[in-house]
Amino acid sequence: MSLVSVQNISKSYWRDSQEIRVLTNISFDIAEGDFLGLMGPSGSGKTTLLNLIAGIDKPTKGSITVSSTDISKLNESELAKWRARHIGFVFQFYNLMPVLTAFENVELPLLLSKLSKKERREHVEFALQIVGLGDRVHHYPKQLSGGQEQRVAIARAIVTDPTVLVADEPTGDLDKVSAEEILKLLERLNTEFKKTIIMVTHDPRAAERAHKIRHLDKGELS
Repeated sequence: MSLVSVQNISKSYWRDSQEIRVLTNISFDIAEGDFLGLMGPSGSGKTTLLNLIAGIDKPTKGSITVSSTDISKLNESELAKWRARHIGFVFQFYNLMPVLTAFENVELPLLLSKLSKKERREHVEFALQIVGLGDRVHHYPKQLSGGQEQRVAIARAIVTDPTVLVADEPTGDLDKVSAEEILKLLERLNTEFKKTIIMVTHDPRAAERAHKIRHLDKGELS
């Protein structure tokens, strides 16, 4: 049974009266616990596809089903609630709040939940321990290295125990050593914690960590 099912999706944008096709008739499935690498040149539609699966954007045609929910039929309000519960995001540039500590950054997604303050603290501390930053709870982003900032971002992504973890060029802004640490962490989240991961990358070394690799080129998948 597929956790994620992408069926015949296309995505176009309009610039004045000109249609710009980004994705064309794409179909594939992702099983629970899988680790998929999406590769392709710049402008091939990788991030657009990731955003569609994550419910940030909607396809022009086709359907996307995640854990039995056809998210292409949800309205904006329903999508926002669905994303908060089911999707963990890891971005290239961390997107941490500089005025918040590591703890407070990781806690952010939980502020929308019904968890008590004590439960939130337990969840945050556990997530930071998983990423190896249990001793950096009170540090601000500027006090952390790039690799540590990305680990805080990963802790924030997993603190809600999401159905799917989506990572867009997670090592793109890191040096070789830090990038390797982040890839090992993603691998551990997949193997030890059974997280389903979809990772966009242009780095063949990063893609090697994935179970499967699909290539996008000019909006078509191979």
